Amino acid sequence: MLDVVALGELLIDFAAKSKDPDGYPTMAANPGGAPGNFLAALNVYGKKTAFLGKVGDDAFGHLLLGTLQRAGIETKGVIVDPDYFTTLAFVTFDRAGDRSFSFARKPGADTQLRWEEIDKGLMDEARVFHFGTLSLTGEPARTATRKAVAYAKETGKLISCDPNLRVPLWRSEEEAREQMLWSLQQADLVKISDNEVAFLWGCSPEEGAQRLLEEFDVKLAMVTLGPDGCLLKTKQALFRAPAPAVHPVDTTGAGDIFGGSAVARLLELGKAPEQLTQDDLSYIGSYALTAASLSTEHSGGIPSIPSKEAVLAAMQTGART
Repeated sequence: MLDVVALGELLIDFAAKSKDPDGYPTMAANPGGAPGNFLAALNVYGKKTAFLGKVGDDAFGHLLLGTLQRAGIETKGVIVDPDYFTTLAFVTFDRAGDRSFSFARKPGADTQLRWEEIDKGLMDEARVFHFGTLSLTGEPARTATRKAVAYAKETGKLISCDPNLRVPLWRSEEEAREQMLWSLQQADLVKISDNEVAFLWGCSPEEGAQRLLEEFDVKLAMVTLGPDGCLLKTKQALFRAPAPAVHPVDTTGAGDIFGGSAVARLLELGKAPEQLTQDDLSYIGSYALTAASLSTEHSGGIPSIPSKEAVLAAMQTGART
């Protein structure tokens, strides 16, 4: 039995580490893709997961498969396609550690996943189906994702969504907004950033969370606020807290790790999202916020996920010096 199955992109993040005198960066390669980071966090915190997606039959694709397998993620649902290259992302950072992206994905293997290639048996085993919007940027992956979401809903899965906006991957902001809104309409659980709330509605995080609950019938809205922490809201309860003090070097994957950590704690509680109390939201939010914050002190997504012991120790001290 699986706890969570996720569908989406797998890619290599090239992160700038230094520059030569002419401004050319020296870059380090790390495994990437929001759904993989999300699942890896769930595995670190004791849950069983599986990935549905596609990589190229190339060195990077095989590296990604190995990374998922070492993280304990079931990979029999990952297709290796000899006709397309694995997607590459190039990440640069400002002084605060915040990122900007460019991509080699025209097309990438992840965009070529077809519905008939998806392992429905893995979906049948899972309690939660998770997806993002990067698999909706083009065909055939868009149709595959929409059919997978419909199948998950028909079979009674809890639907988790992270819109994960990456503007350069869309033909237009209008198309991105349209697909993001469709995704939110499908979800029971949503992890969304304050920047994505502003992109969609031009409103505050609090107003965005309320819109998700009232207009989209989301059961648990989780809004990440960068260094300002997070906001979790249901129709009955609200939790908000600032991020603990850390020394960030790379924020890649922090939002994904937040989402995976939060869902891990939710599953541990064994409650439906709409039944969560104020104490439950505090438990989920505090843990996820600490895990995500600690991850920013290390490079990469999956390699930066802190252990459960490290998270609990940091929660005890309340801050790092």
